[in-house]
Amino acid sequence: MEDNPEDVLLLREAFRRNGFQFPLLVVSNGEQAVSYLKGEGDYSDRTQFPVPSLILLDLKMPGMDGFQVLQWIRSHPEWRCLPVIVLTTSFYGPDVERAYELGANSFLTKPVEFDQYVASVRNIGEFWLSKNIMPEPGPFIPAPSWISKSTDSETQDQHRTAPEKDSKHGNRDKHCENGGNPAGGKKLHSPWP
Repeated sequence: MEDNPEDVLLLREAFRRNGFQFPLLVVSNGEQAVSYLKGEGDYSDRTQFPVPSLILLDLKMPGMDGFQVLQWIRSHPEWRCLPVIVLTTSFYGPDVERAYELGANSFLTKPVEFDQYVASVRNIGEFWLSKNIMPEPGPFIPAPSWISKSTDSETQDQHRTAPEKDSKHGNRDKHCENGGNPAGGKKLHSPWP
């Protein structure tokens, strides 16, 4: 979610230089972000506008700002497991604190040097889109477009109606409590330099 077209071009170029094939869909303000997540209006076609696997969120947007979008995301159970990475020009301490209080998974200040920016985007992609393990999509959360769909519709229906249980964690929905923060509400520091 980025309102600056130049920053969008930089992000696309950083994805390209890192060889990422992940689709990168952009909305330019908070209202569009909410409409996209709801699958409403211009964003109602999920084949064209799939469920995101990750949100890169700028804080400074016109209208509904990044903080308000983050608050909206975390107030809706169907999105509480969606990783939200704040990627912004701000390094202001209260912005960092507020973003984590609202449920951000990470807070990164955009590096000034392009090579550092490319490296930060590589770290984001490698961790959040390749290595990170998310809970199974549940009754509220449809599978992101890149997850291959089972041909057995009974299995899909079963996963959507009853969260899977395991002896260690109970309901998979429990993995997503505290805004998707695995530290149980404690602040996590970003693993990125």
